[in-house]
Amino acid sequence: MEPINYHTYNEIKSQTEAWAQALDVVNASALPKAGDYDQVLFSGCGSTYYLSLAAAALYQELTGRTARAVPGGELLLNSQTILTDQKTLLVAISRSGTTTETVKAAEKFKAEKRGDVVVISNYDEVLSRLADVNIVIDKGQEESVAQTRSFASMYVAATAFCAKMAGREDLLDAMAKLPEVGNWVIGNYESYSKSLGENLSYDRFYFLGSGIRYGLACEVNLKMKEMTLTHSEPFHFLEFRHGPMSMVNENAVVIGMVSESNLSHEKAVLNEMQALGGVVPRVDEAVERLPGAQDALAQRPRFGGRDATQRQGGFRIGNHAAHRRASVAAAPDGCMMRRDEPPDRHHP
Repeated sequence: MEPINYHTYNEIKSQTEAWAQALDVVNASALPKAGDYDQVLFSGCGSTYYLSLAAAALYQELTGRTARAVPGGELLLNSQTILTDQKTLLVAISRSGTTTETVKAAEKFKAEKRGDVVVISNYDEVLSRLADVNIVIDKGQEESVAQTRSFASMYVAATAFCAKMAGREDLLDAMAKLPEVGNWVIGNYESYSKSLGENLSYDRFYFLGSGIRYGLACEVNLKMKEMTLTHSEPFHFLEFRHGPMSMVNENAVVIGMVSESNLSHEKAVLNEMQALGGVVPRVDEAVERLPGAQDALAQRPRFGGRDATQRQGGFRIGNHAAHRRASVAAAPDGCMMRRDEPPDRHHP
């Protein structure tokens, strides 16, 4: 069946509408002041925990104030290892708004009067009832089990939240261009993503990202795993040299989400992996810097909030890989749902 007949494919293709709504909702929200809190906790489960990793790193970078990410289950069961007497802002993230661990952790946080709660979700559900600030992006709702459009919409919202808390109106203004740039990336690099995802000789995928990009590397790794049942792992760039590089050969794809600030170090790692025989696409911030086909996932020239588009290559590779590999391995039930197969449940 053609990809167009699957919800996941269509959710990836249409996601920029949800990005635009996410920006509108955050810009219209009355947020607290960063200086009112000693620390900020970002929390979620699965994909939204990985989103939290990226958001916490960005929040601390932009505001200069302490932020960390914790899984919802850890915040619920082991809060003594996470919470202190410091005034805390909890940013609880959930696609469905009903994720059990996240809801229970937020309820406990509120009951113990630990601080305030911001909720980022695609549904106005039970989690939203616990919020002091509620950010709901309903255009990010989706039918598929695997998060793509929903994750992207909530990540854009979290990025805008961090920029607004930091008083960075320049970043918020630049992010207004994000849907346009996202459409350009999606339209121009589908064929290359398809060529990687459908090539069955590639049996292992590694996603490298450091700083604010590590959480994104974790997320696209999860998409590859759950949609294709293919070996996939995320790493920080320099950590990949310490053992994992031994797995690289001509059957390996090593995708680097490179940054402007650490480009020379990250490029050196990718060059080493290419010398070992790996296929090494690089998701970069500036087309003019990328000379060859190996860099075909490059983006348009840089802009504020650009990391949101760095995820798209991974989502699309995973999507095409799932369609191709489903013919040789049992696809995860529901992860690539056909348009004529509506789900019977929401997933967090």
